[in-house]
Amino acid sequence: MQKQITDLLAMRKGHFLLESGHHGELWLDLELLCWNPIRLKPIVTELTKRISKYNVEMICSPLVEGAFVGLMAALELNLEFVYTERFIPSNGDNLFPAEYRLPEVLHEKIRGKRVAVINDVINAGSAVRGTFSELHAYSANPVCVGTLMMLGDVFVEYAENNKIAIETLAMQPNPIWKPKECPLCVSDVPLEGVGGFQL
Repeated sequence: MQKQITDLLAMRKGHFLLESGHHGELWLDLELLCWNPIRLKPIVTELTKRISKYNVEMICSPLVEGAFVGLMAALELNLEFVYTERFIPSNGDNLFPAEYRLPEVLHEKIRGKRVAVINDVINAGSAVRGTFSELHAYSANPVCVGTLMMLGDVFVEYAENNKIAIETLAMQPNPIWKPKECPLCVSDVPLEGVGGFQL
């Protein structure tokens, strides 16, 4: 399954600023993930098999690419679907500066619902953390996270500490660093902000 997933992803090596504020050496062009949805469909089907055991009532995913995967999963499971949108506060200069907000019209739709948070690929988990926080703010019950691939162990540790169940189809080691601890910065490798994140 891992090869099927990586075949859909364009991976680049370098020195990248990640949404979480960490620095990393791997960048995925996730915009290409859903370029051919027919190839993605059997992978999402496998993920939905794993999610189904949690008896969820709704899927919630962060925009953008994660929501495409989540919507495909919701269709497969015949469940309701909602999404969160990224918002960067003006003072967002620390780790995990991004917040994820649910459109106001959806606030009442999620109250009391058992929700699976589905994302495309999770690295530090900035989008998923923000989505979990937003779901809790409106009295939803997020019971698990589903993802096609987990990079590294930063989010795994967070999930364990917060008793969040994870279902992933693939795992790949991937070191990331706080900016002050980044060996690529020490080596003067130019930092790229390819995701539109502020350098």
